[in-house]
Amino acid sequence: MHRYIALLLTALALACPKVKAVKLPHIIGDNMVLQQNSDARLWGWSQPGKTVTVTPSWSGKAVSAVADKEGRWQVEVATPAATFDAQTVTIDDGGEPVTLNNILIGEVWFASGQSNMEMPLRGFTSQPIQDAGRTIAYSGNYPGIRFAFIPKTAAYTPQDDVQTQWRVSSPAAAGEFSALAYHFAKTLTDILHVPVGIINCAYGGSKVEGWMPKEILDTYPGWSVEAERDSASLQEYERINVMYNAMLNPVAGYTVKGFLWNQGESNVGRHDEYPQHQKDMVEHWRKRWGNDSLPFYFMELALADYGYPHHNPAALFREGQYEAARITPHSYIIPSIDLFNEDETYIYHASRKPEMGQRMAFSALANTYGVEGMPHVAPTFKSMDVEGNKAVLHFNDAWAGFYPRTDLKGFEVAGADRVFYPARADGDLDKGLITLTSDKVKDIKAVRYCFKNAEIGHVHDLMGMPLVPFRTDDWDDVNGYEEIVK
Repeated sequence: MHRYIALLLTALALACPKVKAVKLPHIIGDNMVLQQNSDARLWGWSQPGKTVTVTPSWSGKAVSAVADKEGRWQVEVATPAATFDAQTVTIDDGGEPVTLNNILIGEVWFASGQSNMEMPLRGFTSQPIQDAGRTIAYSGNYPGIRFAFIPKTAAYTPQDDVQTQWRVSSPAAAGEFSALAYHFAKTLTDILHVPVGIINCAYGGSKVEGWMPKEILDTYPGWSVEAERDSASLQEYERINVMYNAMLNPVAGYTVKGFLWNQGESNVGRHDEYPQHQKDMVEHWRKRWGNDSLPFYFMELALADYGYPHHNPAALFREGQYEAARITPHSYIIPSIDLFNEDETYIYHASRKPEMGQRMAFSALANTYGVEGMPHVAPTFKSMDVEGNKAVLHFNDAWAGFYPRTDLKGFEVAGADRVFYPARADGDLDKGLITLTSDKVKDIKAVRYCFKNAEIGHVHDLMGMPLVPFRTDDWDDVNGYEEIVK
């Protein structure tokens, strides 16, 4: 009889296994990186009213939450200092427990924007990434770098999950990683000696408005989510609000150190409104992540003619980007006008992503991590003194002077007729002064430096930081600007 009862109980156990009721979003899974020294947010779904217990291996201290009426639960787990030792997290709601494996504790960044952030290490067709083969071949030396790639998708209603998984850096995987974000992560791990996780959430061609919620977009004159929804002519990446709903919303709140952004090409021509729109986006993202001081690092607009080879809307847009950085606290623009090759100024995508990623990381290391001595501040125009056909320029953050010492390219001067001519540039570079003269202009009224769509910057400080493009005038009607905005 006892043997019969034992066999019956075994059969019943096999016939009625524990129900695996707990469900996790795809962003929470094996190989993920959790932000060090934080209360890392984890969430998922179970049956309404069920208690869900989360137990991390590094402390063994369980935290619990009760699933709400929709079945959603959320906990915050205290994380230790960064470690390359693999950890686990077990999640149990009374059904079959779920254990997440090979978790690292380190630094986590959310990387978003359009194609220059999306562009993978393997490059685009006929558009390579500098030193890509070597970078991919040696990527297995950085198993502490992990990427969660969010697939390109769009929706007009907010989604609560998106297909993704955390992948460990290796030659088999790294070719699909964002080149810019990978070199940012590689620089961080080289200098801080910590694991780095990147949530790679970018869509080529998307506008800044594509990454914003409808309630903000509805306040913008001339923008209408409803009108775009009803339009059959727009491509998916041209639509507003849809990336926010389908790609960002499902992962919003995953605990990060900050945001990385490379976008703007699709907003060229809208430089007047762009600074406020980017500021609104950043402030909303910070609200979604529950931290109003999360740093926001973004790249200067890529060099290209943007369909206007004789006009300069891209120069005006870059000016707007610097204004966006000025009006948004904890926001930092990364200059890149010098990091393009001569044959790349017509394709929008620079191959020199290793240098761009490093420069972005140097800024984060200085401003967010407090690492002293990092080259991260670019010289900017301060003032000028004019005497007839001579203008003496003064700069901020040029205490060590400029190089090259001769043949400084990119400067122009104009008189009252508003016609610009190339200027001869020399002066006391050791003191950070540059003197401009031109036989074409007898009475200088305005000066510009690289204030064009696609002019490569050649003037640097001694740490390799480029002189930021500038103009001393406000002649927005110059070079056909009025034609562009009509």
